[in-house]
This record gives sequence, structure tokens and C-alpha cells, in this order.
Amino acid sequence: MPAAAYPGHAPSGLFPGKSQQAGARPVFRELLPVTAGKGAIGVLAGTLWMGLFGLLATSVRGYLWWTIIGALLAWPVLAVLTRYGDRGVAAGAAVSTGFGLAIAGLVVAVRTFAGEWVLW
Repeated sequence: MPAAAYPGHAPSGLFPGKSQQAGARPVFRELLPVTAGKGAIGVLAGTLWMGLFGLLATSVRGYLWWTIIGALLAWPVLAVLTRYGDRGVAAGAAVSTGFGLAIAGLVVAVRTFAGEWVLW
């Protein structure tokens, strides 16, 4: 319906007409938009984090436990970074941390199928 049919009522903006001025409605943008570069920085940071925890180990059992500890310490930090910081870096770090934990789970599965339970 044309805006003239209801005088005194502004159109909702659902169907913008030619009568609306460009830029009349506010445009909301993210403060820190997610980009590929920030995601790559997060992957690098997460890989470095998991790698440093993996280097603390002296055996397969130690590697598994240090990997689990590193992931459990990283995830609350990444949750805070997601809420208050850069979501791109947090997403990249979460991906690499999850991938590192998946490798540890694969090691557990292979050792378990070989007849050895390595976690305790």
C-alpha cells in the first residue's frame, strides 16, 4: 500500500520505496569482523598452544594427558575471547585445538584396538 493511504504513518521499511532517503536507517557493523586472516592467526595460535603442551610429554600416555589438559585450558579462554574479543581468532584457535584433541583421540583408539589402554 502506498504511504499516502495512511497519512501520519511512516512506512515500515520492509519494502523500501523510492521515497526513502539513502542512509536514513542505521547500519550496524561488527567492531571486529571475522576475516580469513584472523582465522589463520587463531589456527596458528591454537597449533602453537597444543604443540607446546605436546612437547611437555615424554611418553604416549603423557602426550595424551597433556593434550587433554591443554584443550581443557584453552576452551574457557576461547569462550571468553568469543564473547569479549575477536571471534575470528577464537574460531581458528578452537578449530586447531579440536583437531589436536582429535589426534589424541585417534592415538587412544589405535592403541586400544592394539590391546593397550594408555590413559591409565
